[in-house]
Amino acid sequence: MNNLLSGRRIFVVEDEMMILMLIEDMLSDLGCTAVTTAATVPKALALIDVQVFDAAMLDMNLNSDKSHLVADALAARHIPFFFSTGYSGHDMRVGYRDCPLLIKPFQIEKLAGIFAHLLPCQIGN
Repeated sequence: MNNLLSGRRIFVVEDEMMILMLIEDMLSDLGCTAVTTAATVPKALALIDVQVFDAAMLDMNLNSDKSHLVADALAARHIPFFFSTGYSGHDMRVGYRDCPLLIKPFQIEKLAGIFAHLLPCQIGN
C-alpha cells in the first residue's frame, strides 16, 4: 500500500489544519510526493486554474462555505474527486450524489480504497 499513489499529484481542500496534517501524512504513507492544499473556495479555484492534478479530496464545508464550486471546476476538467465530511453528508452533495464520500474520522485504509476506486487504471503502473 505504501506506493499506491506514487507519482500522483493530489489536491486536498481542507480548512482544518490538524486534519490537513493528518491527511498529508497518510498521503505520504501511500507514496504521494506531490500534495497541493487549499483552505478556501477562492484559493482552491485559483489553484485548479494553474495546476494539474490526478485526483482531489474536498472537505464539504469550508468555514461555512460549501465546496460545490470547487467540485464543479474539477468536474469540468475531468479530475476525479471525492468529498470528505464530519457529517453524514448525503444531503449536502447536491449534483454529486454518485461521488464517493469519506466520513471523518477515517483510517488510511479507507482513504487508500477511495483513491484506488478513483484511479483504478492508473494506480500500480
